[in-house]
Amino acid sequence: MQSLIGLMRPETGKKLENLNHFIQQFEKVLIAFSGGVDSSTLAAVCSNAGVEVLAVTVLSSVSPRREMEEAKRIAEELGVRHEFLKIDLMDEDFRRNDENRCYYCKRRVLSALVEEAKKRGIEVVLEGTNASDLSDHRPGYRAVRELDGVNSPWVEFGITKEEIREIARSMGYSFHDKPSMACLASRIPFGIEIDEEKLKMVDEAEEAVIELAGVKQVRVRNYDGVAVVEVAGDELRKLLNCAEKVRDKLKKIGFRAVLIDLEGYRSGKRLFKF
Repeated sequence: MQSLIGLMRPETGKKLENLNHFIQQFEKVLIAFSGGVDSSTLAAVCSNAGVEVLAVTVLSSVSPRREMEEAKRIAEELGVRHEFLKIDLMDEDFRRNDENRCYYCKRRVLSALVEEAKKRGIEVVLEGTNASDLSDHRPGYRAVRELDGVNSPWVEFGITKEEIREIARSMGYSFHDKPSMACLASRIPFGIEIDEEKLKMVDEAEEAVIELAGVKQVRVRNYDGVAVVEVAGDELRKLLNCAEKVRDKLKKIGFRAVLIDLEGYRSGKRLFKF
């Protein structure tokens, strides 16, 4: 542990040391495991501390297919036990798609994980919200605070996204620079009702843009049948170079029009109906 901390900035190393002491009070933990940098690094730190880890990835209609495969791959890289848990999120509150959408989703997911942990004799569920997240609009974090048996260690010890990447890089993991990812429902602006078909269109469209343009990060916003494609600013040229192919493919998927957002992808962008 000390040799690992020595590879980091002193302030990050101190936070990690405090986190490690906290984790070691548990014999087993269940981690809400998306395969993103936050949950993957949390699983790595727990495993490195000698704690038995069960990484559980939720399967639902809002789960991007490519991220499910990534979660499986990263769990293998970490050498932790990994399982999928299927959950139906499409209740009336979630479908309505108001600004509390993430709260309804997070509460349902974490409640299911708490129940799963209880069945297995695991006393705590750890999830990967980080200290940087709290500067954004995060109604889902309210569910974390409300539920017993759920803890957000990155928040509790003030560890930011940048520091999490630093920890993962110091540990030598491939995912330290992995782009951020969010569920498919985040592609549908507030006020437009969510259904399985809209989510499926988004998932297929993002897969298509990645394949055609060769970009690393993409969001296809579904404005009730109008696709708005976002990629990182430094990859915009790649998208523009194959814009006609992207348009034709997304129309085949079912979009009636395809637009490109020239501002590019930006984390935390809030979406509303036109």
